[in-house]
Amino acid sequence: MILITGGAGFIGSCLQERLFAQNRQTIVADWLGGGASSALSTGQAQPGRWRNLAAHPPLEVVAPEALSTWLERAPALRAVVHLGAISETTAKDGDLVWRTNVALPQQLWRWCARARVPFIYASSAATYGSAVNDFRDGLEGLERLRPTSLYGWSKQAFDLWVCQALERGHPSPPQWAGLKFFNVYGPNEYHKGAMMSVIKVKYDELAAGRPLTLFKSDDPSVADGQQKRDFIWVGDCVDVVLWLLRNPHVCGLFNCGTGQARSYSDLARAVCQAADRPEAITYVPMPQRLQGQYQYYTQANMDALREAGYQAPFTPLEEGVRRYVQSYLMQAGPAGPRTL
Repeated sequence: MILITGGAGFIGSCLQERLFAQNRQTIVADWLGGGASSALSTGQAQPGRWRNLAAHPPLEVVAPEALSTWLERAPALRAVVHLGAISETTAKDGDLVWRTNVALPQQLWRWCARARVPFIYASSAATYGSAVNDFRDGLEGLERLRPTSLYGWSKQAFDLWVCQALERGHPSPPQWAGLKFFNVYGPNEYHKGAMMSVIKVKYDELAAGRPLTLFKSDDPSVADGQQKRDFIWVGDCVDVVLWLLRNPHVCGLFNCGTGQARSYSDLARAVCQAADRPEAITYVPMPQRLQGQYQYYTQANMDALREAGYQAPFTPLEEGVRRYVQSYLMQAGPAGPRTL
């Protein structure tokens, strides 16, 4: 039995799909009728998250506000995979973000330590803030990171708490692993609104007959369209989580990207190619709300995960975009063929 918090969300529902296919028993902690872009937030965004689980339901769904009580009577668990969070990079409610992104995982960590249950949780590449080249993971030097958003700061706060708990010899789960997800894309993100991946947004523009719009660079050293990110197919993220579940001796804070930065121009061209449409790209000014906290470059250093034994290849951008566009976005609805 595996507990997945945020199991009706983006990465969580894709993990639930894979575990269901393996006949693994799961419990999901989430709201099914709504939620912001996160699994454990205020339940105020677009309804319909249950659709992410429609073809592969868990044994039980626990409302996030009932999770503490549920844990008191929880069945024997194989692991807790904590993916629920308020993940909007523009989130402003510091108290809510702290309760959801810091206090809740602290509670789950302590419970897993007492119950001797492995604990895998989602951190974020947003913890790196304005770092230009040093995207090294692990606990060493963690205090030097300077996230530029409330969301990134909250993920950093929990990573630091884990580091301090280990240094002080406090009880810890028998296995613990944090994953710093980079720019994840793929199916089941449709409820995320403004936080959906750029691939989905650009495909919608293309399908509506509009040119693909990309932000102009407000950094003189970076050309328009050459802002770069490490884009990772959601199926690769699921593969990493499943590998950790199979290797309970592996502990640590790991990057979860491809190790290769690609430009937004590359991404836009890949969307056009996957949809068999001519390239049509225009550039618009950077929104004021993103100025000062926009990351111009991210590239995961994947050495630590490789050294821990993970050897599977990561999906190239063009292949991941093709799979997403043709097997999901071009189908009659979001529940296209399952090819994760």
